[in-house]
Amino acid sequence: MNESHIPSERPQTIETQHQETDLYVASQWKLIWWKFRKHKLALISTVIILLMYLMAGFAEFLSPYVTDTTQSQFTYAPPMPIHIFDEGKLVRPYVYSLKQEIEPEALRRVFTVDYETKIPLGLFVHGEPYKFWGIWDTDIHLFGPLNKEQVVRLIGADKVGRDLFSRMIYGARISLSIGLVGVAISFALGVLLGGISGYYGGGIDDLIQRVIEFLRSLPTIPLWMGLAAAIPHNWPSLRIYFSITILLSLIGWTGMARVVRGRFLVLRTEDFVVCARLDGASELRVILRHMVPSFTSHMIASITLSIPGMIMSETALSFLGLGLQPPLVSWGVLLQDAQNIRAVATAPWLLIPALLVIVTVLTLNFLGDGLRDAADPYGR
Repeated sequence: MNESHIPSERPQTIETQHQETDLYVASQWKLIWWKFRKHKLALISTVIILLMYLMAGFAEFLSPYVTDTTQSQFTYAPPMPIHIFDEGKLVRPYVYSLKQEIEPEALRRVFTVDYETKIPLGLFVHGEPYKFWGIWDTDIHLFGPLNKEQVVRLIGADKVGRDLFSRMIYGARISLSIGLVGVAISFALGVLLGGISGYYGGGIDDLIQRVIEFLRSLPTIPLWMGLAAAIPHNWPSLRIYFSITILLSLIGWTGMARVVRGRFLVLRTEDFVVCARLDGASELRVILRHMVPSFTSHMIASITLSIPGMIMSETALSFLGLGLQPPLVSWGVLLQDAQNIRAVATAPWLLIPALLVIVTVLTLNFLGDGLRDAADPYGR
């Protein structure tokens, strides 16, 4: 044997032993994290999702305009892209202004780029006043035109001249939060009813399973239409928002309940559960302290995969005019303007909110797949 290879083998063996030792003593969450970080697509999706929720949390500050600011002279104004070069030199970001002309044949308004007029942009500029988080009055925006009298429409305007970019940022707050709140309620109902069904069995199990089968057998669209029609239209916007959230939750808890029931049927005969009962632990403690934590990682993955479905449900309801309505702003409400083929042909940028829905759903699914693979004890 070549002796020159002996010194290089010893450190590698010691390092391998340390890694195996760390693996044996690591907690469940640390093992999940080690496995999750190998899923590159899930990590990228996590960053995107965090940025989206930060965008929703700071919507007032990030958007250059508030949602109800209308400019009739900018009806269906096209996007105004940002430029950072002028005659080959790096300059302050700016956009070109727009000129309006009347087409003589169709007698319709047409926008053309005014290359003679530049609108400089800046950071932390003064703009329209707003109340940040409903607490502080301020007019500071992350970016916008240096002269607040000038108008900028980065990705275009809608039928009344409102800034689509600002409305998309505001819409993220409702569309993303309704997924979290709705899934939280569905999760609570699913764990409670599914746990009761799987833990006790018997007549209670039969009753809950028949209710689940009945709810799952109902056609989704007619059920949404009936429930949405039951909401009075004269209710305040905030009450309608929570009503839609609760209705979606009452429909979406059945899947989680089935999963929890199946896990409880298996776990209630496990040795650690039997030992906890023999030790005198109450049934509530056995469920919450011993049974639920044993598959918490699986529930987290299920929750992550359920949020896209809730977001899609709200978007579909609002798009069909059955969910949230103006003055509330969500991605589904914004897509109502894209129902008219003539409007889409005139202003195709009205479909941009659909891209946000697609990106959000895809990233949440990638994140859920990564968590599910990381939490799988039998995966590689």
